[in-house]
Amino acid sequence: MHFHVPFLLALLINVAPSDANLLARSTETVLRAHKHAVKRSAGLARDLRLAFNGILVEQNKLGSSRVYCVSSPSDNGSTLTNGTSPNPSSPATFAPNPTSTGSKGSSSSTTSGAAPTGSSSASSPWKLSQNFQGNSFFNGWDFFTGADPTNGQVTYVDQGTAQSAGLVNINNAGNVIMRVETTPQVATTRKSVRITTSKTYTGGLVIMDSVHMPTGCGTWPAFWSNGPNWPAGGEIDIVEGVNDYTNNQATIHTNPGCTVPTTNSSVLAITGTLVGGTNCAAAQTGNQGCGVRAVQSNSFGSTFNNNGGVQWDNNGISVFFFPRNSIPSDVSSGKPQPNNWGQPMAHWPASGCDPFKFFYTHSAIFDTTLCGDWASSAWTGSGIPGQEQSCAQRTGVATCEEFIRNNGAAMNDAYWEVKSVKIYQTS
Repeated sequence: MHFHVPFLLALLINVAPSDANLLARSTETVLRAHKHAVKRSAGLARDLRLAFNGILVEQNKLGSSRVYCVSSPSDNGSTLTNGTSPNPSSPATFAPNPTSTGSKGSSSSTTSGAAPTGSSSASSPWKLSQNFQGNSFFNGWDFFTGADPTNGQVTYVDQGTAQSAGLVNINNAGNVIMRVETTPQVATTRKSVRITTSKTYTGGLVIMDSVHMPTGCGTWPAFWSNGPNWPAGGEIDIVEGVNDYTNNQATIHTNPGCTVPTTNSSVLAITGTLVGGTNCAAAQTGNQGCGVRAVQSNSFGSTFNNNGGVQWDNNGISVFFFPRNSIPSDVSSGKPQPNNWGQPMAHWPASGCDPFKFFYTHSAIFDTTLCGDWASSAWTGSGIPGQEQSCAQRTGVATCEEFIRNNGAAMNDAYWEVKSVKIYQTS
């Protein structure tokens, strides 16, 4: 069965111009950062990466950050807003865009929150800075071609190779497709895509609108943001999960000194549930960080169809989740007003974690790996929302690696379909 569920993700951050030396991070530094970022405990990882289908919003301001996700009512394959049904195999059309071998590395996860209302009539302090959509979507993204820092069974390819192999294209709906190779059998790895924004930001609002996200046993998709010299620059996991998970988890990873003041969701004024403790320091928690799991079972995976966002400002960092039919009008009008969005799914207050000391110079990242440190360790696990039965039991295959090598058809739903990514700044 194929699921085509639209979603929107928004990340709010105050974007500061990046110095050339920050933009020109070495591959070695990035790989090292990613290796650290993904060395989380298997238990947390199993709870973090969830297959999603919807809209997620990540907003960052001058000291606090909020992320919102909106989920659509369940359907049997929703149509796009222009009335056409999603078609990941539609012909590709691209605007020119140079490829890059630069890489970055850390993992991300999403969370969900209360459905917001909002007025589009009021002016917004957030002004559109970068807009990725349509035929020019890949302009401003670098294709990572290094070894997967999470030890996944994938080979990340450059843009030219991805296009010729049918892994990326713009479909008839004008949405970008990023998929995993579906050749029936492969000897070792499958080709996949990992892209990173060329420009960086510190604080701001990022809105990602997606129609479909990778799902299925063996998959480990993520949309996240990461700073330099991990974990010094911080990591915000926005959308992430593995296999057939259904509940998203948002997580931050930092240097020592960043904490959450309480585990009480009511005190934090969030709709999600804190998992993994209150110490967000990667080095002191086995790279686990501070995670918050959404209560909605449509915030990740095959039923994901939502809007979301991360707000990064002086109040802290927050993540929100909304059903698609409850997308705030200010988001739709391009005049975002996060203060009108209601309770976030997750919130890391500035009182315990200075959002501009522990987070800076972030790049947004999409990737889909297979197996790897998390999906492999979760292969025989069960009891996680969406994975009540283990993938080993469901597939009859003992290991994740054996399954993905010999079942290309099972990768048919391992693709992103993204309408747009928009980055807003206040100046």
